[in-house]
Amino acid sequence: MTQTPHDEPTAAGPDELREQVEHTREELGQTVQALAAKTDVKARAREKAAEVKEQAAAKAGELKEQATVKSGELKAKAAGLAHQAQDRLPDPVKDKAAQAAEQARAKTAQASQLWQEKAPEPVRQKTAQGTRLARDNRKVLLAAAGAAVVVWLACRRRKG
Repeated sequence: MTQTPHDEPTAAGPDELREQVEHTREELGQTVQALAAKTDVKARAREKAAEVKEQAAAKAGELKEQATVKSGELKAKAAGLAHQAQDRLPDPVKDKAAQAAEQARAKTAQASQLWQEKAPEPVRQKTAQGTRLARDNRKVLLAAAGAAVVVWLACRRRKG
């Protein structure tokens, strides 16, 4: 702070002097609080940690949203490719696949019956749980199978 020369009056009267002293006290108190805040390393570290945590949470939310959008796009693209591959298959291949699927269903029914008769209970429970999981994610499994068919056809086309 700067001092005024002694020959200049600083206050006109005692009330004005008290007012100046009070104002100076307030300024000094604010300065001390600001200095104390700057020297409180723990508090500053907590504030910075909270700020970083908030930024990380916001970024995680953005990334999750982007992943959801990208996942939807990829699922749609895989489904489209699977349909394209299915449309390009010749009718004899489709018929043969349908016959093979029917034979597989019949054999699966036989195997299931045998399984129910011979398998221990805990193993049957785990198998049922896996079956339910596959049924719940049927679209994903079909999309993956369709993508595999597309890749197979592309590889086959390159060889030929």
